[in-house]
Amino acid sequence: MPLDFLTLSLPLAIGIFIACALIIGTAGTYLAGVADRLADRTGLGEAIAGALLLGATTSLPGIVVSVSSAWQGQPELAMSNALGGIAVQTAFLALADLTYRRANLEHAAPSIGNLMQSGLLICLLALLLVGVYTPPVTFFGVHPVTPLLFAGYLYGLAKVRSAQQHPMWSPTQTKETFADEPPASSSQESLSGLWLRFVLLAAVLAVTGLVLERAATVIGDETGLSATAVGALLTAVVTSLPELVTSIAAVRRGALTLAVSGIIGGNAFDTLFAAASDIAYRDGSIYHVVSHQVLLWIAITIVMTGVMMLGLIRREEQNWGGIGFESAIILMLYALGGVLVMI
Repeated sequence: MPLDFLTLSLPLAIGIFIACALIIGTAGTYLAGVADRLADRTGLGEAIAGALLLGATTSLPGIVVSVSSAWQGQPELAMSNALGGIAVQTAFLALADLTYRRANLEHAAPSIGNLMQSGLLICLLALLLVGVYTPPVTFFGVHPVTPLLFAGYLYGLAKVRSAQQHPMWSPTQTKETFADEPPASSSQESLSGLWLRFVLLAAVLAVTGLVLERAATVIGDETGLSATAVGALLTAVVTSLPELVTSIAAVRRGALTLAVSGIIGGNAFDTLFAAASDIAYRDGSIYHVVSHQVLLWIAITIVMTGVMMLGLIRREEQNWGGIGFESAIILMLYALGGVLVMI
């Protein structure tokens, strides 16, 4: 007999929510190792693998939450989960920086791909704002900005790949710069076995995300929290746990470029949550029914991404108390956003 989430009590919904968080965190930990080995075996490199394999797959719980919410007529939860996830994942990169003690993560993992993906993310976030402030014209219930988001993402990835293959810019190599070189043992693993593990872990994340959305809806209804607060501060944080654990796991494995690109590439992919939610939302353009709090998250996330991009360019080697200047600013910006959403 299927579980009826509408009849769940608040304690049971919270229990399911916590269980989903543990499952997502555990699956994400294993996913980092599999993605790192696939990057080596397939020749994609850590920057592209971080964006396509790690970034997109760890985003599965979030996209399930957003699309499911939009389909059920909850646009505020859908959009706040999508955009709150991008903000918290950027903050997670600052936390991953804390775990790497030798130097700032931005310094140790230089990559033209990460810089370009940061620029792509800013463009996609700005395109979301264009959707909000253009007329609410739709075609078959879909706003014209939605296909532009998909096309812009794919075009951006192609340019990232091209820039990595034929770079016109390269970072200065220092004693703390970490080179992306696959270990000799990576060629001994079965490629089909790695792909099978990757797909199974991805399926676990997707199914858990669906259950999480149902539990989060009950928590919001029972506690009186706004959909924006639930999406930005509850579901966004939990569905982003794979990014946190995979980034820290990647840092501990020495896959520094994978750690950074997993966050930045995942954030660029996460803007497509909004596009997918617009398709799922059947009452018109989803961009025109979101609150100013959601727009606030877009603005804060653009600033956070800009600060991170400046850090990747500046590449400060020294850290202060275990964290770089840009990482500290990013954490403060996220905290500010959390306070403003709750006001």
